[in-house]
Amino acid sequence: MRTALTGLVGVRHPIVQTGMGWVAGPRLVTATARAGALGILASATMTPEQLRSAVREVRSRTDAPFGVNLRADAGDARERVRIIVEEGVRVASFALAPSRELIAELKDAGVVVVPSVGARRHAEKVAAWGADAVIVQGAEGGGHTGEVATTVLLPQVVDAVDIPVVAAGGFHDGRGLVAALAYGAAGVAMGTRFLLTSDSTVPDAVKARYLAATAKDITLTRAVDGLPHRMLRTEMVAELEGGGGRLRALYGAMRRASRLRRLSGLSRPGMVRDGLAMRHGKELSWSQVLLAANTPMLLRAAMVEGRTDLGIMASGQVAALIEDLPSVAGLVERVMADAEAVLAALGAPSGPSGD
Repeated sequence: MRTALTGLVGVRHPIVQTGMGWVAGPRLVTATARAGALGILASATMTPEQLRSAVREVRSRTDAPFGVNLRADAGDARERVRIIVEEGVRVASFALAPSRELIAELKDAGVVVVPSVGARRHAEKVAAWGADAVIVQGAEGGGHTGEVATTVLLPQVVDAVDIPVVAAGGFHDGRGLVAALAYGAAGVAMGTRFLLTSDSTVPDAVKARYLAATAKDITLTRAVDGLPHRMLRTEMVAELEGGGGRLRALYGAMRRASRLRRLSGLSRPGMVRDGLAMRHGKELSWSQVLLAANTPMLLRAAMVEGRTDLGIMASGQVAALIEDLPSVAGLVERVMADAEAVLAALGAPSGPSGD
């Protein structure tokens, strides 16, 4: 199935595996790339040295294109951009809109720039700055998310920009892919669905919590860091939402800050700079900034250490529909087969054509 996305980045299928911290490592990205979709490494939870090593590990296992996701507001963003360029990574994606200068630097080096956005105005801005495509996440999506549903946001963005738009938030199967294409998207991006595969390194006990989740078990909360954050309802989330655990959580955040600094290689001034960047333009207290800066450690507790009682588990609402743990290759094959079957039933050709 050829679309503007497949032509732009050189993959066989219009499917993107998103850059999830502690989840989207070399194993998952390699499996995705081999399956013909676009895998994206999550670099925000890696040191620059670990990022370079991860890129080389994926490159040693596959010749297929893949990408790297990074935070545009990170103090070492330019160093990470240099690594992406030097290592010949095909795609750079961003959790926040990158600056005009970063986009130009990447494009001059032949890297495809694909920021993630949650509002039409943000898509218009990065398109005007030269972004090659955008990933548009609706409110159904996991992690930090907006308030507008994908079915409302997606057509707004498709109509507003002249670059390929990838739909995220609520997708897990071939029917969703066809629906996104009907709205004018060039493909879909999925996070929770790729997390729940046999190639994901997330502990089995954590995957079991996701598989058991119903729609009522997936919440959108500001209790963790003051920003809208969609995740599974856990013991920690319930405690924070109850209000009585704020001081305890803040104390824990201070301890985790020290551990995060050791794991990430950030200096104390670097952590302060990142905290200020996260606070910029948002009405966050300093305690919320500290909690926000520690969100990666809360995610690590669950996604790496398996501590569902102490960590948080970012999740799209689509988790309530997922019941199995296929391999990435099996998942991609199934999504594409289902999409072809839906198109055939509608009497449509096998997907739009584009370069």
